Amino acid sequence: MKNGSSAATRVAIAGLGPIGSRVAKALDGGGIAGLELAAVSAENIKKHRPWLEQLGKMPAALPIEALADAADIVVECAPSRLVRSIVAPAVSRGKTAVVLSVGALLENEDLIGLAKAHGGQIVVPTGALIGLDAMTAAAEGTIHSVRMITRKPVRGLIGAPYLVQHNIEIEGISEPLRIFEGTAREAAKGFPANLNVAVALSLAGIGADRTMVEIWADPTVTRNTHRIEVDSDSARFSMVIENIPSENPKTGLITALSVIACLRKLHAPLRIGT
Repeated sequence: MKNGSSAATRVAIAGLGPIGSRVAKALDGGGIAGLELAAVSAENIKKHRPWLEQLGKMPAALPIEALADAADIVVECAPSRLVRSIVAPAVSRGKTAVVLSVGALLENEDLIGLAKAHGGQIVVPTGALIGLDAMTAAAEGTIHSVRMITRKPVRGLIGAPYLVQHNIEIEGISEPLRIFEGTAREAAKGFPANLNVAVALSLAGIGADRTMVEIWADPTVTRNTHRIEVDSDSARFSMVIENIPSENPKTGLITALSVIACLRKLHAPLRIGT
């Protein structure tokens, strides 16, 4: 990431939905010290050209596979099926990939080995979660159990593969309904657009097969709510976060802000957190 160099670190963004577009605008014009927006990629780049052209400097619009050659850091804000095609070229060149679709890492665990072999790095921002610092600290000792209970508005869960496969109808429910209970690995597979937080939690702690998850479709809530309960040999702690959905009801507004905060830390004179 060009540590010690006066040249700005080049950032590319794969995906220009609610998260990617907000990150791009934050980077524009040196909005994040030491970084510059070098390139972007999107399925339909023409749709985004009007606002891209309003930026102080128009980034290059490139195919996904070309982003790693145009930047030092590639930020993945795309559908999970594209994670490999975004991350592999970056880390195999010794560069950094910031991954939001962290659930896809469970199906592409070799990417971690690829990063290690080539001096690259995969960074998972805190995203819509809370307490990853505490979790990573507790993991230096022994964690006995981790449980996450997620409650989401109904519209944010409609269409999830798990619901389709099990013929679970949630439209029109009038009271909270538990629709899933199992491991973080199973949750990520059944709810790929919803449960990246569970995978991030599991990777920070005791793994995807020991981290337990409950998911509730709840017509009484308007925010994506996650309650996390951890028992370890160093501390017992509970955390609750209620995220305001972005334009995409499956994603919390704070997720984009988390990426921006993550990028800002890279050259910050003071860095807070583990």
